[in-house]
Amino acid sequence: MLITTFLKESLMIVTIEGRLDSLTSPKLELWIRDNLASPECDVVMDFSKLDYISSAGLRVMLNLSKATVKCSRKFSVCQAQDHIREVFEISGFDSFIPLYDSLDDVPSL
Repeated sequence: MLITTFLKESLMIVTIEGRLDSLTSPKLELWIRDNLASPECDVVMDFSKLDYISSAGLRVMLNLSKATVKCSRKFSVCQAQDHIREVFEISGFDSFIPLYDSLDDVPSL
């Protein structure tokens, strides 16, 4: 799994490449703890290069969502492949984590 970031206006874009599962989610959890424990801007996860997400990966997304709410920030996901989007919809995560088709669709707040 590869994690890259960049800032675009008032958004921190985090791109996850590869698989987000029980083997790789601890790496993302550590990265979030070191970089986004108290986010200073809104966070968007770019899933265009994410191939798979397991329940362990969803737990990381849940914890990040809670951290951003605690800091009065917003968290969303963009460019999720159809099978990743389906996991978010089936699990109900799309009810509290907005899913956008492209990065251009994400509102800059």
